[in-house]
Amino acid sequence: MNTNASEIVRVDNVRKVYSDNGVPVDALRGINMTVLPGDFSVIAGPSGSGKTTLLNIVGTLDKPTEGAVYLDGEDVASKTRRQLADIRLRKIGFVFQAYNLNPVLSALENVEFTMMLRGIDAAERKRKSLALLEELGIGELARKRPNEMSGGQQQRVAIARAISNDPRLVLADEPTANLDSDTAVKLLELMEKLNHEDGITFVFSSHDPQVIGRAHRLLILKDGQIVDDKVNV
Repeated sequence: MNTNASEIVRVDNVRKVYSDNGVPVDALRGINMTVLPGDFSVIAGPSGSGKTTLLNIVGTLDKPTEGAVYLDGEDVASKTRRQLADIRLRKIGFVFQAYNLNPVLSALENVEFTMMLRGIDAAERKRKSLALLEELGIGELARKRPNEMSGGQQQRVAIARAISNDPRLVLADEPTANLDSDTAVKLLELMEKLNHEDGITFVFSSHDPQVIGRAHRLLILKDGQIVDDKVNV
């Protein structure tokens, strides 16, 4: 199939079926969507609507039961697990609800980690990681471990890690879920700044009204289907 070269992601008629004690359950049913450079999109819907499943499939962490997913015009279905891991490392940044920082590493080391996997020189890793932490307002936490930081600080470290490899796309799964309202607002303002000034493409899954209110594009999921797709809401 031909895809638009400007599209970062294209999801074509994706279905995902899980087994619940031997009974098939449709988590996603006929999903079609695209992600374009510079998007600041939110996938919203109630718990169990399929938000995280869709984000995991877009991020190649999971595979669809039916349908196709294209990343930069390339069908990822035929890729091996190692190839998919390499794609994620080079092209996709992840920001998780639970932060997923390594507890034994400092903030600096957590940010450096994905660059280390790519074989980037140690001095360059350190320089870039420190610059990112400074840009995100937490340079003074470089030597702190996650248990010495607040939830908002940990999430900022997670964002720095997510963008450290200059990904084409950042996927954020309920990134404000564990944060108080004021911290969530500051975090969203930060991600908007990265989107506007650095051109980083974001796709969120969320049911947080604060996140939904900032969406440039809003996709509503219900029972595994997109029931509304609004642009510039």
